[in-house]
Amino acid sequence: MILRYRRLAASWTTVIPLLSVTVLALAWGRTAIPPVVVVVAAFFLAASVLAAVHHAEVIAHRVGEPFGSLVLAVAVTVIEVALIISLTVSGGRAASSLARDTVFAAVMITCNGIAGLSLLVAALRRRVAVFNAEGTGGALATVATLSALSLVLPSFTTSKPGPAFSPPQLAFAAIASLVLYGLFVLTQAVRHRDYFLPVESGGEAGGGHADPSATRHAVASLALLLTALIAVVGLAKVESPSIEAAVRAASLPQSAVGVVIALLVLLPETLAAVRAARQARVQVSLNLAYGSAMASIGLTIPTIAAASLWVEGPLLLGLGPTHIVLLALTVVVATLTVVPGRATLLQAGVHLTLLAVFLLLAVSP
Repeated sequence: MILRYRRLAASWTTVIPLLSVTVLALAWGRTAIPPVVVVVAAFFLAASVLAAVHHAEVIAHRVGEPFGSLVLAVAVTVIEVALIISLTVSGGRAASSLARDTVFAAVMITCNGIAGLSLLVAALRRRVAVFNAEGTGGALATVATLSALSLVLPSFTTSKPGPAFSPPQLAFAAIASLVLYGLFVLTQAVRHRDYFLPVESGGEAGGGHADPSATRHAVASLALLLTALIAVVGLAKVESPSIEAAVRAASLPQSAVGVVIALLVLLPETLAAVRAARQARVQVSLNLAYGSAMASIGLTIPTIAAASLWVEGPLLLGLGPTHIVLLALTVVVATLTVVPGRATLLQAGVHLTLLAVFLLLAVSP
């Protein structure tokens, strides 16, 4: 029965990414998309998310932690950055704040949504969620620094009008983001890998993995993972006109578009993190949460900085007062959650409440 289930999973997770890319190719570039195509694209978008999670788990089992969560976080973020650039270029001045809105949404969703949901699932099953405070604390510190540097400081600098960096400031922020992200990857994957491994019930770091898949299966899953992620982000772009139309029809602020895009793109990480939490591998869930937030900033800001050389219009990066307060509260709460290395339903509830506040303010500022 188990063998039959695995064969069924392997078959549909192979076919869905290929079909999704085909649908993407047929729908790409159309100015007016019929409602039927929108529905079909939404179906394959959801199916591609599930396929991406399956292949990410195959790769994680083969390469072990923290490389498995690193592969998924970086792969999703690279394609997310491509989506942001594409929408920014095509949107012109109207999309000047899209990068800021999407990156900030990604930070709030990962640090409060993915982390909070993972802690909730783990605490419901085992009363206390246990993780490695050293590795998670370092990841959180990097996320906080990158967020303040890229999203808060532009609101207070005076070299250029508006919440924007001057060219030298933007260049420094881009270089600093790359350096910090590269230093974190070096720490996570090489020098202190044990800080990011799942914690066993006895308190020791351990692998917590099933038997590794064959190398050829892992390579095939990597190719299908990238295909599925391309489909997820591409179909999200196909759906974006419908999303924007729905936002306008509901009289919601333009920043809600960035929130919806971030929610769609982060679905693979969310499902993978919840699955890991159900298996008492909360450290893997937090690796995904903070790793995705870090990659979103560390890769988006340098790319946006390079794109600003030919993209017309201002590049607004600074957050407003309300969002700065929400970001500061998130960092404080996350610090108090991470320091003990253990969390209960209370901490999970606080993080999910912060996410709910963010979503409320996104639709009703």
